[in-house]
Amino acid sequence: MMTVTISPKFQVVIPRPLRERLQLRPGQRLQVLEYAGRMELIPERKIADLRGFVSGIDTRFTREGDRL
Repeated sequence: MMTVTISPKFQVVIPRPLRERLQLRPGQRLQVLEYAGRMELIPERKIADLRGFVSGIDTRFTREGDRL
């Protein structure tokens, strides 16, 4: 587990191994969510980067009658 410290300006430095693993870049935007008493940072991605991320998903399912 990695530990960080909040600066007097409420800034946090993301550790290098994590930045590299998540491919974070300077100036990249992160969404901040509070969930179950914890804070989660979610990198925003360009729409083009998301292309094909659900390839192979099984689309065979029964639709509800009013959703046809």
